[in-house]
Amino acid sequence: MRFVVWVLLVAAMPLVAEPATVRVRLGPANGAGIVELPLERYVAAVLAGESGAFQSEEALKAMAVAVRTYAVRMRARHAKEGFDLCDTTHCQRLDLHAVTPRLNNAAAETAGELLWYQGKPAFTPYTKDCGGTAEDAATVWPDLAEPYLRSHPDPYCVRPAASPWQWTAEPPQIQQALRQAALRGPQELNRIAIATRTASGRAATLALLGGTESIRISAGSFRFAVGRELGWNTIRSDSYEVNVANGHLVFEGKGEGHGVGLCQRGAEQMGREGNSFREILAFYYPGTVPGLTGQGLTWQSLRGDSMSLLTTRPDQDRIALSTAERVGRALSGRVKWPLPTGIAIRVYPDLDTFRNATGEPGWVAGLTDGRRIDLQPVALLQRRNALESTLSHELTHVLVESQAAPGLPVWFREGLVGFLDGRAGAGRAVTAGTRPPADADLRQTADAEKARRAYATAQVVVTGLVQAYGETTVLGWVRTGLPRDVMKASASQAAPHNK
Repeated sequence: MRFVVWVLLVAAMPLVAEPATVRVRLGPANGAGIVELPLERYVAAVLAGESGAFQSEEALKAMAVAVRTYAVRMRARHAKEGFDLCDTTHCQRLDLHAVTPRLNNAAAETAGELLWYQGKPAFTPYTKDCGGTAEDAATVWPDLAEPYLRSHPDPYCVRPAASPWQWTAEPPQIQQALRQAALRGPQELNRIAIATRTASGRAATLALLGGTESIRISAGSFRFAVGRELGWNTIRSDSYEVNVANGHLVFEGKGEGHGVGLCQRGAEQMGREGNSFREILAFYYPGTVPGLTGQGLTWQSLRGDSMSLLTTRPDQDRIALSTAERVGRALSGRVKWPLPTGIAIRVYPDLDTFRNATGEPGWVAGLTDGRRIDLQPVALLQRRNALESTLSHELTHVLVESQAAPGLPVWFREGLVGFLDGRAGAGRAVTAGTRPPADADLRQTADAEKARRAYATAQVVVTGLVQAYGETTVLGWVRTGLPRDVMKASASQAAPHNK
């Protein structure tokens, strides 16, 4: 049975990492304005805008997971402007008018599924055609470089017929595009040389040559300047050669887009060859883990005298193990029950990861399931002076559950834990006839205040029983079950009125 300990100290924080909706600024093609879209409708609309021509159902589902993960990971990029994401390729291009039942199905069949890396949503860019070699994310977005976005060969992309491209430009066109982008170029542009290349062979730095001038410029900045001014079907990727013919600059290249992450051309081929959408995702984002909750954390185990602690930060979290050992011994001595063996405490590195892994809101500080205790980050609990009290509450649950008779009411379990660690009902008077809370009120996590009242009421009821029968007797009921007269009185008190 799962038990939680609530804390109002983080009640103001968002409840879940994955949004149920996203606020999108729409351009004229989608009706203009800022709208709030359900996440899965947003995913289907992006599929329409980014991959509506896909033939493979598995490739389409892989795209759905990548699109959803990208939206969750990048949701705050336009927060200062009052919305989450735009509807252009700056975020993800969407087309609300082109959504089909097939695209809705791809979103629905993967609903809620994200790619995770070390407990957090992965960064999942995608590209139309990598040209046979994926680019390293560090060359495009140095601050978003991830180990699962390294350059690697993509045999699937080149398995269909090759897709080279060519574009011829007059030097004045390029000079105008550079001026519009506030980029410096030579007074007279005669030639463009590729000065440096990335590990994947793409242009990294260009030398713009004219007369006696030689001006270096980022190949990415150059491509975006040309694309914004002259169209995105001009220089389609950074994988090209540049030659001069009859005074014109001739770009000959392969691929389309930045080349990082999932290659749509390759994913489509993988789907045609019988690969599942999870196999496609594993190829393009190696090391990530698909799932509905946080996946992929690397845990280290610390062992104490009577319990163990799993952590991603052993030096920082070691104090939780020594505190738990001390608190556990004190609790065991008080109730005269042996501390169960095999208690495992799992400390999450941040609040989002705790919520993703447990499904609990931010105001829940810890979760006990059998002999496993999940905790919010130790540093966070310490800042709120809640580490020892949280461990006390959760270890009390472990003790009570180790002795609990089948069918012992939830309100009694929760109330006894609150009584023993002195938390939930502190400051509330014990009054005759106080009704035990409904199990649903104790189990819900949508309303922090309702949960607080329910836990406090359960403790008040149990405190009243202790005053009436004695602590030793009430503790004995954990093993034997509540006496019939107590059960009957509790049921009577909890019965609803007819008016």
